[in-house]
Amino acid sequence: MNFFRHRPLALLAPVLLVAVAGCSTADDDGTVAVPTPDAKTAPICRDLDKVLPRKVNGQPRKDPGPRSAYTAGWGNPAIILRCGIVRPPKMIDAKVALGDDPNAIGGGVNGVDWLMEKESDGTWRFTTSGRRAYVQVTLPKKLSGPDDSAQVMMDLAAAVKKANPKGLASMRG
Repeated sequence: MNFFRHRPLALLAPVLLVAVAGCSTADDDGTVAVPTPDAKTAPICRDLDKVLPRKVNGQPRKDPGPRSAYTAGWGNPAIILRCGIVRPPKMIDAKVALGDDPNAIGGGVNGVDWLMEKESDGTWRFTTSGRRAYVQVTLPKKLSGPDDSAQVMMDLAAAVKKANPKGLASMRG
């Protein structure tokens, strides 16, 4: 069940303009925490890895270490994608479902719904909603404008729709 309101991208622009960047799961040494998806989710993530774009927001693909079909990256500092994560706690938060949490909103870009969370450092993290696998995208702080964040989500939408069907994801990821 998707608790998030669907808002057009135009309504998200003011929020994204204020401070869209992403918290990074990457350390300074270029490593990323690799998710451990369950048996139903892992094949979806491997399929997603095969269809991800070579460029996102004009940045070439440069995967972080350790190499995994469950992680991908573009640019430097990197836009990071992780597939098969555990469901974010805010996806079951009543405040978010009611639209009362200013640090988490739901919206859709090119047919893919996302939970957009503002982190304590002011950055943003995006997690797919209503798909069989949770896919999380974090943006580097330098991507602070609505054009960059919207472009990232548009660049990833076709691959997410192709490899990650609509449905309920496992709570474990």
